Amino acid sequence: MALKVCNTLSRQYEEFVPLEEGKVSIYVCGITPYDHSHIGHARPAVFWDVVRRYLYHKGYNVRLVTNFTDIDDKLIRRSKETGIPIAAIAEKYIQEYLECMDKLGVKRADVYPRASEVIPEIIDAVQALIDKGYAYESSGDVYFRAGRFLDYGKLSGRKPEDLMPGARVEVSELKESPLDWALWKRSKPGEPGWPSPWGNGRPGWHIECSVMVHKHLGPQIDMHGGGTELVFPHHENEVAQAEAVSGAEPYVQYWVHTELLNLEGEKMSKSLGNVVYLYELVNNHDPMAVRLYLLSAHRRKVLDFSGELLRSAEKGWERIQTGYRNALEFLANPAAQGLRDASKLAEATSQCRAAFFEAMDNDFSTQGALAAVFDLITAINAHVVPQDQAVPDPHARKRVAEAFGLLVQCLGILGLVPRTAGPALSQEPDLGGKLVDILVDVRNTARQRKDYATADYIRNKLAELGIVLEDTPSGTKVRM
Repeated sequence: MALKVCNTLSRQYEEFVPLEEGKVSIYVCGITPYDHSHIGHARPAVFWDVVRRYLYHKGYNVRLVTNFTDIDDKLIRRSKETGIPIAAIAEKYIQEYLECMDKLGVKRADVYPRASEVIPEIIDAVQALIDKGYAYESSGDVYFRAGRFLDYGKLSGRKPEDLMPGARVEVSELKESPLDWALWKRSKPGEPGWPSPWGNGRPGWHIECSVMVHKHLGPQIDMHGGGTELVFPHHENEVAQAEAVSGAEPYVQYWVHTELLNLEGEKMSKSLGNVVYLYELVNNHDPMAVRLYLLSAHRRKVLDFSGELLRSAEKGWERIQTGYRNALEFLANPAAQGLRDASKLAEATSQCRAAFFEAMDNDFSTQGALAAVFDLITAINAHVVPQDQAVPDPHARKRVAEAFGLLVQCLGILGLVPRTAGPALSQEPDLGGKLVDILVDVRNTARQRKDYATADYIRNKLAELGIVLEDTPSGTKVRM
C-alpha cells in the first residue's frame, strides 16, 4: 500500500510522492519561547517525530527543520515585566523545551533556526516583495498586499471578501487594506530593532517562516506542519509570501496539520490559565506513557487531556512493557521451548504486521498503529506463558522471535522505548550480549522471510550503537 496523506491544501487524500526521489524535506512551526511549554506543544513534536521515523523506515533521507520565534511581542512584554533580556528569556525556555523533547524521545531536528538569526535574509525577502509590487512601506512599517496575490485564501479555503476586519485580521490606518499584514515593523522606543532600508525595526511573524524554509530547505518543500490554529492567517500568509518571492508553486506539496489539545473539554491556553506544563508532566510521569497518550488519537482529531486519560495511558504502557519483557525473557531462556498456542501467536503477528503498516500508510494513523500493537501485545501475553503451562512446539522460539522482532520494529517507529530490565533479566551477567544475539536471530528470521525492512531496521539500530553486523557465507558476525 502506498503512503497517502490528507492534504490541507487540496482537502483530499493524496499519494505521497516527494519532490526529489529518495529525499523528504519537512518544516514544522516551533514554539515562541516566552514561557514554559505546555503539553499542547508536545503533540505536534511527537507526531512529526513518528512521521520522520516512518519515512526513514520507508527508505527516505529526511531533513527536518523546526524554528524558534525568539523575537515577538510576547517576548518583548515578558522582558519589560521581568527586566530580563529577551535573548536570556528565549534561551531559558528553548533549552527547557529541548530537554522535555529529549525525555519524550523526540529526535532533535536537523536545524533549529531562530528568527533573530535570519534578519539579513528577511530584509532581502521584504525588499524583493516591494520590488515586485507585492509589498509597500508605510511610516516605517512594510505590509504585504493581500489583494495582489490572486490565490490568497487557497490554503484555508477563505475568500478575501468574506474576511471582516478584526476576525484575526489586524486593523491599522497604515494599511491599504485590512487584509494586508506586516512584513516589517518599526521599532517603538525601548523595543529591539535592526537597521533596514525602512528604518530601525523587526520582522513580522509570518515572514520569518517563509525565509527560514527557503534558507534551509529551498523554495519548495515536501511537507509543512503545525497546529490547525496556524492555517489562517499564519500559513496562508506564508504561502503568499513564499510563492510571490520565488515564483515557484506550490510552496508546499503537502500541508499536514495537527488538531488542538484540550484540557477536559476546554481549549488549553496560557491566556485562559488552564495549561499543563510539559516539564512538570515529564518529571512526574513516565515520559513514554505521556508519549503513548499523545499518539492515542489521529492527528486530525482533537485530543482531550485529563488525569484519567493519562492514567489509562500509563496502564497501557505497562501492558506493552509486560509483553515486551515476556517475549524477551522467553528468548533469553534456552530451556523455553513451548507456548500456549504457537499457531495463534503466528497469526496475531501476521495480522499486526498488516494492520500496523496499513494504518501508518493511511495518513500516519498512530491511533490505528497503536491498536495493532496492543493486539500483538495481547497475543504475546496470552501465549508466552510459564513452561509448565505451555505446549511444546518445535516452532515456538521462531514464533516468539518473529513476534518480538515485529514489536521492536513497531515500537521503534512509534518512538516508544520499553525499560528492558525485568527481575530475571536484571540478574543476567551478560545481558547486553544475549540481547544482541536475540536481535541477530530475529534479523536472520526476517531475512529468511524476505522481510528486508525489518532486517535493515535491526541492523541500522545496532549500527547506531556501534554494533556492526557482517553477513558472511558462514553466518552473521558481530563486530564492535
